[in-house]
Amino acid sequence: MTSTAHKLPTPGLLWGAYPERRGKKHSSKKQAFAWVLTLLDRVETLEKNKAQRFVAQMHLQEAAIQALDAVQFKLELQKLQMALRRDGFTNSLLSRAFALLNQVFTRALAVQLYDPQIIAAHHILNNRLAEMATGEGKTYAVALAAATAALAGMPVHVITANDYLAQRDADLLRVFYSALGISVDAAVHGQETGRRQAAYACDVTYCTAKELVFDYLRDGLFRSHDPLRRSAEQISGATTQPLLLRGLCMAIVDEADSILIDEARVPLILSRGAENGQEQQYIDQSLDLARGLIEGDDYRLDKNAMRAILTQNGREKLEVETFELAPVWHNRLHREEAVSQALAGLYIYQRDRHYLVQEGEVQIIDETTGRIAHGRSWSRGLHQVIELKEGCKTSATLTTVSQITYQRFFPRYLRLGGVSGTLLESRSELFKVYGLRVSRVPLRKSSKRTLLPCRLFESHADLWDALATRIVELQHTGRPVLIGTESVADSESLSHKLLEANVQHMVLNARHDKKEAEMIAKAGHAGVVTVTTNMAGRGTDIALANGVEERGGLHIISCQVNTSRRIDRQLAGRCARQGNAGSVETWVSLQTALLQQRLPQWLKNAVKKYVKILPNSLIRQTMVLVQLREERHHELLRKRLLVADKALEQNLTFGASYD
Repeated sequence: MTSTAHKLPTPGLLWGAYPERRGKKHSSKKQAFAWVLTLLDRVETLEKNKAQRFVAQMHLQEAAIQALDAVQFKLELQKLQMALRRDGFTNSLLSRAFALLNQVFTRALAVQLYDPQIIAAHHILNNRLAEMATGEGKTYAVALAAATAALAGMPVHVITANDYLAQRDADLLRVFYSALGISVDAAVHGQETGRRQAAYACDVTYCTAKELVFDYLRDGLFRSHDPLRRSAEQISGATTQPLLLRGLCMAIVDEADSILIDEARVPLILSRGAENGQEQQYIDQSLDLARGLIEGDDYRLDKNAMRAILTQNGREKLEVETFELAPVWHNRLHREEAVSQALAGLYIYQRDRHYLVQEGEVQIIDETTGRIAHGRSWSRGLHQVIELKEGCKTSATLTTVSQITYQRFFPRYLRLGGVSGTLLESRSELFKVYGLRVSRVPLRKSSKRTLLPCRLFESHADLWDALATRIVELQHTGRPVLIGTESVADSESLSHKLLEANVQHMVLNARHDKKEAEMIAKAGHAGVVTVTTNMAGRGTDIALANGVEERGGLHIISCQVNTSRRIDRQLAGRCARQGNAGSVETWVSLQTALLQQRLPQWLKNAVKKYVKILPNSLIRQTMVLVQLREERHHELLRKRLLVADKALEQNLTFGASYD
């Protein structure tokens, strides 16, 4: 076995039964030269030439492979599998592997891979992140990389944005993997333990980051702190608790920026439920106390940090109000934290924006994806505060069993790569935190996307009125229209306005997530109008019906100022894919949450005064300024979380129950 092959981790005697990296993925010395690597990455010509040479090498082998019959092809595949396990990911072996697997795509799925997909898969297998434009075929590029790694003997985790996509991709690609003798399944929320173990026992497992991390934490409860001893126990069958995962050998992160950046602001906490009548009474009392305080005099709301801050007057008032209550209220830190949480739950966290109430339960809405975060709850009593606020039955309070952050979890993979349509803005942070370099994949066809001028309105009411008129005009042209809104509440407000204007349309938000596939399948049809939240921003391919391309393709109207410019690009990427026509415009109001929170008051006043005559360039620059400030704020939050490591002081902390 060569030294190259030693770099391909597999469960067994050499790597142990549960392979994972301990310690830093990359040295501090390498971190010190991150800026040098960033400069080198900008020399796009060098990377492009390397990629083109690799693709040309692969195409040279395809002609001979196409002539192989079924028996010869199987023998060639077996030779490749042995060579990969012996020699590892050499360029010559990868080009051979990609040529063979391309034939399997053609024979099993009638799909012919394009050069950008080949290049992206090559970057992934070289422990990089590939920025690949939306619509360029990331699903197949990921499958190509995953299948190659699985043939080399590594268990592969393909991490997607949500359970729907994990199950969809596993089902879609099952025929492809089966033709290679590779087993595949999806580990999704709500599975029984045995079913989940079977999914992780497959060669390739599709899953979400949160499900994967919580399963890793559950495994950690039954693993010894001595990895060598635990490996010996597992190999000999001495362990009494079967583990879910087979270690952290290789992960491929789809929508990598969403998972590694946007969702990495809070720790993931594995918890046990604990019924405690006294604690429920404590939370109920904290709500009563919070309702008796006056904003401005007793507290102020910091909506950027999602927290309430007591003033000195508020602290003194609480001390008086709790003087005759139970002794637990006599601890100043405890009472102030409890009331601050209650204030945040009452006045900052909003129904149909941050959460839904369904069947008497409070369900968190994932800020980035717009979907329900099933099985998650806020910690430190916040979830119970909101349940009481909404008149729901309160759930058991949670006690922490174990926790980890994405920043600490993903570098534990011995091999890590990924892909997304929007990575370049975060390339520095991705290298510093995860040791991952970003490589751009060229477009297969030149983009025909048209970017139209921005418009700014004084209020949401003005915006909805103007939108109704604009959508009627577009619908008469026969073009499909997709409108992206900030929240469930906004999508439903716009829907009411469109109904008043007799505009037939669909609404896709967290309340209708079970119909997502059905709605997306129709969203590219002539004259169809779809009002959506960020649910339609990632992982969805809106296919154009016949005749739509000639009418100008899909038109997108963004009615939101997202917390990141990358999320704007994701929404815009729903149209004009693969060289098709399409157009995007941004219409927002000054009541948009981010403009309200981040614009200085003097600037808000000035913009409001001249809102009807502001030029497009100034509107766009104002939104970019706000987004830059928000991106910087979120980056600082992630940095503080990484430094604090096990901090539990975050208001918005995802938790999962452990039974």
